[in-house]
Amino acid sequence: MASPAPQSGILLVDKPQGITSHDVVARARRALGTRKVGHAGTLDPMATGLLVLGVGASTRLLTYVVGLGKEYHATVRLGATTVSDDADGEIVSWADTVDPATDAAIDAAFAAQVGDIQQVPSAVSAIKVNGQRAYARVRAGEDVELAPRSVTIESITRTADPRRLEVEGHGVVDVDIVVRCSSGTYIRAIARDAGEALGVGGHLTALRRTAIGPFAVAEAVDGTTLSAETPELLGATETAERLFPVVRLDADGAVALGQGKRIPVEHADTAGPVAAVSGDGRLVGLVRVDKGIARTLVNFPADQTGA
Repeated sequence: MASPAPQSGILLVDKPQGITSHDVVARARRALGTRKVGHAGTLDPMATGLLVLGVGASTRLLTYVVGLGKEYHATVRLGATTVSDDADGEIVSWADTVDPATDAAIDAAFAAQVGDIQQVPSAVSAIKVNGQRAYARVRAGEDVELAPRSVTIESITRTADPRRLEVEGHGVVDVDIVVRCSSGTYIRAIARDAGEALGVGGHLTALRRTAIGPFAVAEAVDGTTLSAETPELLGATETAERLFPVVRLDADGAVALGQGKRIPVEHADTAGPVAAVSGDGRLVGLVRVDKGIARTLVNFPADQTGA
């Protein structure tokens, strides 16, 4: 009897608070019985929400997921700064007053960050400085200054009236926002920079990632029960069809492309990948089409893609 095809697909997980993204990967490996599980970007332990994991041959698709736009729901606390720009870090300072943080001023502080901007990442981050993670240098007592990076923030939308409250005897303002942004954007930095613009300081108290490209957290399995059950995977073909234009292949074309040959296809030329799908619904590969000829970029052999 032939051995079953290895598992392959994309696993969408709703990460709970208080564990690392690597903990989620470990749970997925146990649940699926395979070590070939990768991720398309992590979340801080404080954050919850969508993680996209690749299983088996479908880890090859993660390269194309990493750079997709993202959506976050967040709560920013104005009036206090922390060493990490979020609630996991020690409080560095409190504002004497949050009077400058009027509703109009708050909206203006966030609006100033919308567009193509140069954003300085949070010092407590995984970015390497001279071969060492920035967060490790900060924890060792060093002052770390990171270079600004180009990011695109599509929108920052306030979803409720700012809430004025008292924390540890200090007045603060909590603001709920939805951020749509490019990959590489630090939501903690948005909170920090809004606080700086208002002259009161700011940090992040809650963060939930709700979407990555075409994938939504509503589709995800619960990360708290992940290792207790076998989760359902999103197939390689369905994943590729969400991410790329599609060209359908006849039987001969599927065989030829699988052998590494260039084949004629009825599809407009593209600069980016196209999903080449066989008549029986199998992802044969990702191709680039030039002058009506498809050339393989990533191959998905039939015995590696599973059902």
